[in-house]
Amino acid sequence: MATLKLEIVTPEEKIYSEDVEMVTLPGSEGELGVYPKHVPLLTTLVPGELRVLKNGRETAMAIGEGFVEVRADAVSVLTDMALESEKIDIAAAEAAVERAKAAMKEDQTPEQVAAIQASLQKALAQLHVKHRRHHG
Repeated sequence: MATLKLEIVTPEEKIYSEDVEMVTLPGSEGELGVYPKHVPLLTTLVPGELRVLKNGRETAMAIGEGFVEVRADAVSVLTDMALESEKIDIAAAEAAVERAKAAMKEDQTPEQVAAIQASLQKALAQLHVKHRRHHG
């Protein structure tokens, strides 16, 4: 079966570098499924669930904002957060949601609001992935 090379990189480290059968990404224009020989593409990513199909098995991770470059034989993801389902701390993500909601009730500059919303979206993405993987 044809595969493509998936690389996921954060500012801190390379999180993932494997040959996969398919990857599904949370694109800014909606969910994006990529198979080998996909048309070249560069687009933005929003916080959400990234799913990987490898050896017939699907795994997931929560990702933050970023970019994806798709080539015929490779997908490169640059993101500010990437956490595999097993590494997600539900209590920490729930606390981040509560902190963000509390901060939104205070007077904030537009830049602060954007940062709070980004934190909230990342925390919600983590909770979605964790709950979907363990309850769905």
